[in-house]
Amino acid sequence: QVQLVESGGGLVQAGGSLRLSCAASGTISTINTMGWYRQAPGKQRELVASITTGGRTNYADYVKGRFSISRDKGKNAMYLQMNSLKPEDTAVYYCNADRVLKTWPMTWEYDCWGQGTQVTVSS
Repeated sequence: QVQLVESGGGLVQAGGSLRLSCAASGTISTINTMGWYRQAPGKQRELVASITTGGRTNYADYVKGRFSISRDKGKNAMYLQMNSLKPEDTAVYYCNADRVLKTWPMTWEYDCWGQGTQVTVSS
């Protein structure tokens, strides 16, 4: 069972920065695409940014130029550097891995999610 755990959320003033981390645990061989999603209360979960195993990135329009996604394949970790934060960025941020190959047993797991980390941006 692959587990994803997010960290780094918190309370920050508008214009400030936070760095989110996602750590994947288990007997992992490779992870395909990883991504950050966010969900505000009463709202639909939405994609923030994603990154493929080859390093190709994709960003939602509302975070381009402010957020930067990266990953460390050796640590099976992913990060989201969030700069120039706005109150509308307030949400629970979730880590996702679309496809994970486990080393032992040699099996695939799909659409893995973390429990989320709260980001609150004050005016």
